[in-house]
Amino acid sequence: MKNDIRSMDLNLLKALDALLDERSVTRAAVRLSLTQPAVSGMLVRLRECFNDPLFNRSQRGIEPTLRALELAAPVKRILAETEALLQPKVFEPASAAMTITIAATDYALKAVIVPFIAALRLRAPTIKISVVAVNYERLAEQMARGEIDLALITPETTPPDLHARALFDEQYVCMMRAEHADAGPKPLTLDRFCELDQVLVSFTGDKFSGVTDEALARLGRARKVVMAVNSFLMLPEILRVSDLITVAPSRLATGIDGISVKQPPLMIKGFTKTLAWHERTHRDAGNRWLRSLLAELFSDPQNSESAN
Repeated sequence: MKNDIRSMDLNLLKALDALLDERSVTRAAVRLSLTQPAVSGMLVRLRECFNDPLFNRSQRGIEPTLRALELAAPVKRILAETEALLQPKVFEPASAAMTITIAATDYALKAVIVPFIAALRLRAPTIKISVVAVNYERLAEQMARGEIDLALITPETTPPDLHARALFDEQYVCMMRAEHADAGPKPLTLDRFCELDQVLVSFTGDKFSGVTDEALARLGRARKVVMAVNSFLMLPEILRVSDLITVAPSRLATGIDGISVKQPPLMIKGFTKTLAWHERTHRDAGNRWLRSLLAELFSDPQNSESAN
């Protein structure tokens, strides 16, 4: 047992620290909320561990040996460092120096990342943000390996072993250039909607069909999709130079010069934007603060952090 770290534990070090301070087994026992025999037994173990008597009896109690006095400062340091290790990390946003990698779609870049960065720069200007494209096939692996800290995705694309929080529900609107013949105050009829040439954003699957076409199919109707692109951010430029219209998430349609927004003439199923993260960062103070900031900016009050 001598000089074997496996025979040592923090309780023994706490007992040694108390004995060094109190110079009395009785007072050390009171300080540790233990019985005197229990502390005496711990002293026996300490003597075996360090191969030294550590304390000798005296008229005033017990006196430490030279070896015990040598141990006093290192033991206090170990106990203090251990105590600090067990305390929650204090996170100061204004001075935090950390880098966070966020996986996001191009929609999330504008709808979430832009307002998020505006708020973050005011509250935590020294935090660095790296934004990368979402790789749905590798997302869970990337998060587990620490390559990605947060992901802005949807419930349907969230891996089951990640934590997730719904940020907001999104709806679709029609967009067209402000000078378009149908950009006036009159509602867009279903017949006119189906007649107009349209541009569609498509990432996978059928390039010329999406949720709008599924909604139309349920009504026995179809529209004229003449162009497909892979980025929502291209839509305003395409619409400005053509008479095409598009169906896009409402958060992309606000505040765009030269673009008119109208309600679609049919019900189109929207989607939920979700914030996802790994257990690896679930309790980290900095990551928790960033998630709370995103929730503050976007979440409905009833939404809360949960694990899928």
